[in-house]
Amino acid sequence: MLSKILKPVAFLSVFLFMVSCGESTDVVESGTYQGTIKEVEPSKDEIYVTTEDNKTLELYFKEDTELTRDGSPVEFSALEKGQKVEVEVEKVGKRLDPISVKILE
Repeated sequence: MLSKILKPVAFLSVFLFMVSCGESTDVVESGTYQGTIKEVEPSKDEIYVTTEDNKTLELYFKEDTELTRDGSPVEFSALEKGQKVEVEVEKVGKRLDPISVKILE
């Protein structure tokens, strides 16, 4: 009987530990920031950007997020880990909405 209780408790403990060790991100004020793409998640239209002051921004692209390179619109697939970018974000509660992302290189 005890093992039937301990297995789910152990599983839940391990799960919560793994979740708590996930990607740590920061919320900044609305504005424009420069940084480097740390990770690109195409299936979620999401990028992580490390800013010049070492903050990690989690950005989920919306339908109206402008993505450009050299002033011309580009597809999300143009984004790559390690690229320098300039992001304009709007702080909405504890979330950052990307208004525009410019690929700088």
